[in-house]
Amino acid sequence: MKQTAGNAPPPAMKSRPLVGLFMRLAYRADRLRRALSAPVSVGVRVLLVRDRQVLLVRHTYSPGLQLPGGGVKRGETLEQAARREAREEAGAEIGEMSLFGLYSKTTGWISDHEPVFLATDFELAEQHSFEIESCAFYSLDNLPADLVPSARRRIEEYRSGAGHVILGQR
Repeated sequence: MKQTAGNAPPPAMKSRPLVGLFMRLAYRADRLRRALSAPVSVGVRVLLVRDRQVLLVRHTYSPGLQLPGGGVKRGETLEQAARREAREEAGAEIGEMSLFGLYSKTTGWISDHEPVFLATDFELAEQHSFEIESCAFYSLDNLPADLVPSARRRIEEYRSGAGHVILGQR
């Protein structure tokens, strides 16, 4: 797993530009398919925090840094999905984790529901999915400019020390 320190944006994905283009097109096609065939979706995100730093990923198919996460597969619990996504996207094997918040977003025909889990007990492997361009720790006190708005809100909620499950809009 490529990890960088600090808040400098990772280098562009020069070695695999066609993979990135294909992933962006596939992602958009899947969003359209879901809007037409399955207007309710459930996904998960994981807030991986260690030493006042948060682990963020950059996907090959969408702009900005975000929390590791993705869709819940048929027959999978929310916890299983969170553990799988953290392992696939960040190479993280999670020990204990807790539910941090439950968020919903409705736009057009799509209704997205996304629990966010908090993990401070995890180990990192050196590998992650081909869909991840970069994976790195960033200071909670100096978040990167290209952090997606929903991830920024989750991190700010964590920093505020709410200490309870939060229900809200993504």
